[in-house]
Amino acid sequence: MIESVLIANRGEIARRVIRTCREMGIRTVAVYSDADRDLPFAREADLALRLGAPPAAESYLDVAKLVGLAQGNAVDAIHPGYGFLAENPAFSEACAQAGLAFIGPSAEVIRAMGDKAEAKRRMEAAGVPIVPGYMGDDADEATLLREAERVGFPVLLKAVAGGGGRGIRLVTEAERFPAELESARREARNAFGDDRVMTEKYLERPRHVEFQVLADAHGTVLHLFERECSVQRRHQKVVEETPSPALTPALRVEMAEAAVRATQAIGYVGAGTIEFMLDAHGRFYFLEMNTRLQVEHPITELTLGVDLVRLQIEVAEGRPLSLRQEDLVPRGHAIECRLNAEDPARGFLPSVGPLRAFEFPAGEGRRVDAGFAAGTAVSPHYDSLLAKLIAWGPSREEALRRMARLLAAGRVAGIASNLPFLQGVIAHPVFRSGDYSTRFLDEHGAALADPELPAPLERERLLAAAAIDAWLERQRQARHPRFDRAGEPNPWRQTDEPARLEALPALLNRRYGFGKTTQDVALEVRPGAGRALEITAAWVGTTHRFAYLPGSANGDESGGEGWLDLAELRLPLRWDAAGNQRWFTLRGLHLRCTADDPALLAVRGASAAEASERLRAPLPGKVIKVGVQAGETVKPDQPLLVLEAMKVEHTITAPFGGKVTRVCFAEGEQVNRDDQLIELEATEG
Repeated sequence: MIESVLIANRGEIARRVIRTCREMGIRTVAVYSDADRDLPFAREADLALRLGAPPAAESYLDVAKLVGLAQGNAVDAIHPGYGFLAENPAFSEACAQAGLAFIGPSAEVIRAMGDKAEAKRRMEAAGVPIVPGYMGDDADEATLLREAERVGFPVLLKAVAGGGGRGIRLVTEAERFPAELESARREARNAFGDDRVMTEKYLERPRHVEFQVLADAHGTVLHLFERECSVQRRHQKVVEETPSPALTPALRVEMAEAAVRATQAIGYVGAGTIEFMLDAHGRFYFLEMNTRLQVEHPITELTLGVDLVRLQIEVAEGRPLSLRQEDLVPRGHAIECRLNAEDPARGFLPSVGPLRAFEFPAGEGRRVDAGFAAGTAVSPHYDSLLAKLIAWGPSREEALRRMARLLAAGRVAGIASNLPFLQGVIAHPVFRSGDYSTRFLDEHGAALADPELPAPLERERLLAAAAIDAWLERQRQARHPRFDRAGEPNPWRQTDEPARLEALPALLNRRYGFGKTTQDVALEVRPGAGRALEITAAWVGTTHRFAYLPGSANGDESGGEGWLDLAELRLPLRWDAAGNQRWFTLRGLHLRCTADDPALLAVRGASAAEASERLRAPLPGKVIKVGVQAGETVKPDQPLLVLEAMKVEHTITAPFGGKVTRVCFAEGEQVNRDDQLIELEATEG
């Protein structure tokens, strides 16, 4: 029996494993890097051990250190979670050699299925349909290009040892093949230590449908039905649901049988996932097998009433599965949204820093698996997942309604997140119809990332932003005992009496930025009755007079709540502020904006020509490629440098043609946000 488990992971999956172990009476040991020492998982385990510096190679990917900590702390087994070492055969082998149970499949199976080419060969031998492509040993560029031309463009380049959407590039024409191959190899090498790449025919408008499988060491193999994972960005899943709206009962049976056959063919033991691509004609093809617990496993748990982590542990103990296939009857519908620290309006750049607010109230049919809490910080060293938001309902319609309520009730402030983007996905008519493909975000993502709002809501969001600044100004004024007019009491401090009508107003000018939209607003703010504020907001062609009524739970300069009192209605407003950043919820929508003084921006703009010559890091990361050198002449949009942050590559390109006068960082060096990367002198004319 397993009595103590070390969790070789972090964040929400570590908390998830801790929860089940606690219910089973199993002692838990967490490991944390210096960047994660204050995260909830490190506090919730029975014992938490320091791994070391934040880089994954020095912490969560250090096999010897992890095994040594387990051996030195009376641990029976290691749960790898997902990502990091979860599909690393060397880790599974090291655990076995150290006498530790690895809560996952054998190293041989991980090795075989982690090699995409070998996996496809095995599946083909087992009679499971595979996508046409090249999975041979010849990795020469000319061979790969020839094979791509044989099956016809577009093709996918895929890391042979990959997973989680890493090391995948879509190539639409032969001219782009060399550059995309180099990029795919580089990302594969950095993510998996293996730069081998295979080619695969790109299916037009497919759906991504996976089947959860579970097998014990006594020959029992079960499928736990499907999950629809077609809402993806950069080959990474964003929203998942079960059951899939695309499957007929007959097709579900056929795909489930293929998943079981695939699992049996490799002698699999443990929890895993067989992933398929489904075309518009109902033909399905094996994509890959994930030999671990999936991020999206909660939706299977909610519809089947099982605990997959418990089942993983019981299988690792050598027990036979207590379930039979006929016991597994799905009930209702479940949806999961991945809440990420990223900025959709800036091309989904990862966002790092402290979380000033982070909450998602529980409710019927709602579950939140979070890795963070208010006051903790998001690090640039790992992926951007903050939490998994899960909703269940007796029907798809009710599950969608509950998910919409869960998203609307949430609160994330201090960094950018994709919370508003997720609201847009769930509300989109194409998603709600159930008739969507993996092209959904390619076709609709840009509009969802920076949406245009109806004119009345655009007006209301400006008034809400103005109300926040009015309150912040009230707080600043309240810190002073009087105005400049000697002997006259400060009306901003008279919170218990109606302010005098002759009180001097505060005059503010603000430029509000919502994504790509900006608007200059002139504000006049006077104290009203109690702590209320009377506000006049004017911008081109319009003037509005309204009031902000702070609520009893209103805070200070960092955030609060209250009501916008407009002539025609009263709207609740909840907000947070930090520097020039504002986060607020209005009519159930999560909005974020910047608030700046236009005069100060104009002064800064005077040196715009100089600033444009300096390219700066959009976020903290590591330089993984420098493509130019000092003295080189470059063209507009030419790639100059590649950063890696949160496991994603970001290419820095030339904003104009010119001459490189300085390269500020070398490959392998770490950079901070706004660090100067390249100095570029513009070409005359």
